[in-house]
Amino acid sequence: MARRRHALSAQELPLPARTRILTVVNQKGGVGKTTSAVNLAAALAQGGARVLVLDLDPQGNASTALGIDHHADVISTYDVLIDGEPLSTAIAISPQNKLLQVVPSTIHLAGADLELAGMERREHRLREALDAHLSSLDEPPHYVFIDCPPSLGLLTINAFTAATEVLLPIQCEYYALEGVSQLLDTISRIQAHLNPKLIVSTVLLTMFDGRTLLSRQVVDEVRAHFPDQTLEAVIPRSVRVSEAPGYGQTVIAYDPNSPGALSYREAAAEIARRGTA
Repeated sequence: MARRRHALSAQELPLPARTRILTVVNQKGGVGKTTSAVNLAAALAQGGARVLVLDLDPQGNASTALGIDHHADVISTYDVLIDGEPLSTAIAISPQNKLLQVVPSTIHLAGADLELAGMERREHRLREALDAHLSSLDEPPHYVFIDCPPSLGLLTINAFTAATEVLLPIQCEYYALEGVSQLLDTISRIQAHLNPKLIVSTVLLTMFDGRTLLSRQVVDEVRAHFPDQTLEAVIPRSVRVSEAPGYGQTVIAYDPNSPGALSYREAAAEIARRGTA
């Protein structure tokens, strides 16, 4: 553990020349999707990157973990998508790091799929808002993370259309790849009709338990399926990772020297290096 901490503290994260926009998605619930989005964002901000997190999940768990209010009266991603509010009016700064910005979610997003269905350019509303925001900044964020709901509705399609990269968390449990083919099929359709620049750039293995044969088998299976996209860093099953959101924190802030925090920092460093390779 001490060796891992020393290696992480000694390295400097490379910063991308252009903003990287990553949609974090898996339509299966409970795979560590939101946990991975917020902890990777926090780790990159800790490494000196400017990071923006867009919370598109009506549950608002990413907002909670980053210490951001998301009660019904807060200006949120709902107002940006449905009412055309400028993204800048919805941005809050995470108390955990001044480099970490958040556009929170509210419960209003729960009905957003239905409201979007009748709108013009319904699949492009997030991309247009994000493009307008980024082009207005002298110092745009190095990374944008979009945390999606666990479904493949119009909110997720907006995220796919706005992003250039897909980050896919896969848990080291039974049926780990179940549903992934459906997700990849959706991404193929997005590439064909809405966003040809979108790629599945990153697969992150979560909830790994090195004591079980099953976890090791899932790692091998996922690496065989996604040989170029799967990160070397693997996120362990961890009580500290699970506890942190209850305190309105990421595990990076809650217990920075825990195995979970170190693993997310290693994963973030790997993502940073891959983006400049």
